[in-house]
Amino acid sequence: MHRLSLPLLFLLVLASCGKPAKSTTKSSPAAQSAEFSLEYERYTLDNGLTVILHRDASDPIVAMATVVHVGSSRERPGRTGFAHFFEHMSFNNSENVPMGANRKMIPELGGTRNGGTWEDATIYYEVVPKDAFEKLMWIDSDRFGYMINTVREGTLEREKQVVKNEKRQRVDNRAYGHTDHVIRKALYPENHPYSWTVIGDLEDLQNATLGDVREFYDKFYVPANATLVISGDIDFAETKAMTERWFGEIKAGAPVEDMRPMPVSLAVEKRLSHLDTFAKTAEIRLTLPTVEQFHKDSYALVALGEILADGKTAPLFTKVVMDDKLSSSVSAYQDSGELAGTFTIRVRANPGVDLDAVHTSIGQAMKRFETSGIREADLQRYKARHETAFYGGIASVLDRALKLGIDQEFAGDPVYMHEERKRVDALTTEDLMRVYEQYIKGKPAIITSFVPKAQPTLVLEGSSPAPVKEESIVAGAEKEFVESHDDDFERTPSKYDRSEPALGPLPVAKVPESWEATTAGGIEILGMEHRELPVVEFALRIDGGQRFDSKDKLGTSMLTADLMNEGTRTKTPAQLQDAIDLLGSTLRIQGGPTSIRIYGKTLKKNFAPTIELLREMLLEPRWDAAEFARLKSRRLARIEELGGNPRAVARNAFFRQLYGEEHVAGQTLGGTEASVSSLALADVRGWYEKYVTPGHATFHVVGDVGAAEVNAALASLDAGWKGESATPAPFPAPAATSDRLFFIDMPGAKQSVLYMGRATIAGDDSRFYRLTVANNRLGAGSSARLTQTLRITKGYTYGAYSSIQRAHYPGAFVASSQVRSNVTLPSLEIFKELVGNYAQTFGEADLKTTKNLIGKGNTRRFETLGGLLATLETMSSFSLPKDFIAKESHELAKLTLQDVHADIGQFLPIDDMIVVVVGDGETQLAGLEKLGFGPPVLLDRNGRRLP
Repeated sequence: MHRLSLPLLFLLVLASCGKPAKSTTKSSPAAQSAEFSLEYERYTLDNGLTVILHRDASDPIVAMATVVHVGSSRERPGRTGFAHFFEHMSFNNSENVPMGANRKMIPELGGTRNGGTWEDATIYYEVVPKDAFEKLMWIDSDRFGYMINTVREGTLEREKQVVKNEKRQRVDNRAYGHTDHVIRKALYPENHPYSWTVIGDLEDLQNATLGDVREFYDKFYVPANATLVISGDIDFAETKAMTERWFGEIKAGAPVEDMRPMPVSLAVEKRLSHLDTFAKTAEIRLTLPTVEQFHKDSYALVALGEILADGKTAPLFTKVVMDDKLSSSVSAYQDSGELAGTFTIRVRANPGVDLDAVHTSIGQAMKRFETSGIREADLQRYKARHETAFYGGIASVLDRALKLGIDQEFAGDPVYMHEERKRVDALTTEDLMRVYEQYIKGKPAIITSFVPKAQPTLVLEGSSPAPVKEESIVAGAEKEFVESHDDDFERTPSKYDRSEPALGPLPVAKVPESWEATTAGGIEILGMEHRELPVVEFALRIDGGQRFDSKDKLGTSMLTADLMNEGTRTKTPAQLQDAIDLLGSTLRIQGGPTSIRIYGKTLKKNFAPTIELLREMLLEPRWDAAEFARLKSRRLARIEELGGNPRAVARNAFFRQLYGEEHVAGQTLGGTEASVSSLALADVRGWYEKYVTPGHATFHVVGDVGAAEVNAALASLDAGWKGESATPAPFPAPAATSDRLFFIDMPGAKQSVLYMGRATIAGDDSRFYRLTVANNRLGAGSSARLTQTLRITKGYTYGAYSSIQRAHYPGAFVASSQVRSNVTLPSLEIFKELVGNYAQTFGEADLKTTKNLIGKGNTRRFETLGGLLATLETMSSFSLPKDFIAKESHELAKLTLQDVHADIGQFLPIDDMIVVVVGDGETQLAGLEKLGFGPPVLLDRNGRRLP
């Protein structure tokens, strides 16, 4: 993956740290703060590798993260994208770990794994049950120190195709995907390390050689250029000995010199435009050069971005969105890297809006800001949110491993998080105005206009065409490859036995106890205590959702939920947001197909006042006419945008064909352009009065709070919430159709989106769990058949997966992928073969792997508040018993091969599957009939049949 995929934590750390001198301390005591302590130890191996150990025995799991201080900034022109490409190569083979085991073995041990690359570093991370800890040491150390001798030409060519598919999926085949490339080329001088994107240019990638791979490895993958973090249920003394054994022999290599900041300036404004094949609305971005990540002003710039755009009183929001009605949302943000930084203002306009008008409105908003300044309340809101986000960033052992490793490698201090909080707390409104004056006000910017291809008149005046190179996908153009599985490579001598270590003692998953209660008013409550951090998460579900929408008023429920976020009887939308943000809390009401969900997160000390705000939002909506108009406009713009998203088009069309338009699962969630356009404020008020009632409400709560506190906090809501419960009509049966193959034309698409599946069984069916077990080896993760075949063996895609959707009606089995367009038919044939022959190919070894993977995966299931909340919501939604996890474990243990074969045969027969393809009709439609699913039926982008 590249930076677009990295967890938000990475971006927060890189955007705002300040850098003290690099520490050489061998060991550090537990770091302390007023409300949080972190037990860790830091030391350095003789070869220069920095190691940080963090102990947390709450769950029997271990996380490892290796931060290598090499990103795309270390590349050179002509070899761009190489750091990200090398990350892919690292997961393939090494001297002592079997080929492919890195991707397959960790999931099959009950763990999870991934990697990420950004401008300045590459990171590898995993979480496994405690019994697999030493196996993880073996795998990780071999990848870092013993992989280069195993690299072969076939693997090189296959990974080139995988990375190119990733670029097509993330950049070429999506709206606004080329924007980052355009901005970098315009802002940074040629040869500046940030002047190319992380994923690089396809031509450079295609020219990569085995010699390039070895040169890159020898130069940058050396111990002194990395930090290893081990976090979880570990013993420090034992882990030190293991670290010395597995990592201590890795060759030290030559020192890697640190890069120094290379900030840039912009003498004149540059305006660039692109006619975007996939965009449905115009987007403008203004990007200005600022400061690198360790600069003292980076904190103020991060805060400034939020205050300019985020919130009802934010100047960009009030002017561009509320006053001028040119867009439904705006954003502004600081992005700091090791070498340089940028500040960006982004506006995605409403359909048909000219970007000249948007640009003028942005300028007027800035003038207004210069006059009015910053409210102290806005800065306090930002600080309160930052405090809550701090705990969210260290919620799991993996979160802590990432945080400790990145802070050590970039700031020289693994617990720089505490200094970071101090710097944020010290910010003043004067600091923010100063950085605005210094870096933003009146400064030249790179201004990009990305507009729908058919609407060139929307481009900002004075713009020049941007240098965007569109790839041509030609049948047979990709180089064929054959991977070698021979072990004829040179092996590095070792004084240790580097063969696969045995598993440790079997860990026991700690299933938290839940409690249940019912309020006097009939609200069901389910809770779990989790006292590790002073945080509480909760979700109130009200059953119904879009099921209650009339067919000509689809979207009423979602618009009702959205509007309930916008003020109360006694609070304007701005006052409500102030109240929530000053508590550092999150409160959000969202509509769904079968329910409305109110999600909340807060610090323990603010739980009761947060619930009081929830009561106001739920019982005393404001029904603000201006907000209704804005939200309706936003929904219509979103519907327009989704029409240019190939994956969204494919998904909607698939479910429409599977269930039909009378079924909520076959309808577009949130409505259509016609149905939403017809809605009036009276419609949502009427929907609220009829369907937002306590009779079908369940409150779920987890974290640092007990039953007595919850009941006390809910007392006022319970006393004031009245209303008779409505009963929805029964779900209709899935649609009956003799057609099985459907095609939607997306001219110029570089990839085809593939969906295959059928309706199965309801989520409360006693056989549902068994069916999810049966699906596991087909498509539930990177070690399963679909990804292993389509990505690892063929190089056709970045990923391919399948799942069983849990619903109150027969949920869908869905297998899907996005493949290079010129292998559409071969990929569909692989889908057909893998799904159609799944029962025949599923053997005892598959069953053993599945049982191990799922059973030990439960050790990670209850670590975070999010995981606990999801468990409670599943339990209540499908009327599962309190001990349903134990019962599932028992059912898993006794499952036989015959059981799995029977379930596959009954619920996953290939002859009942339908297929939806979204791709370039000119090149891909012809020949699809060869699949054997009948002639393709042509659909429009709404999933309706064309004449």
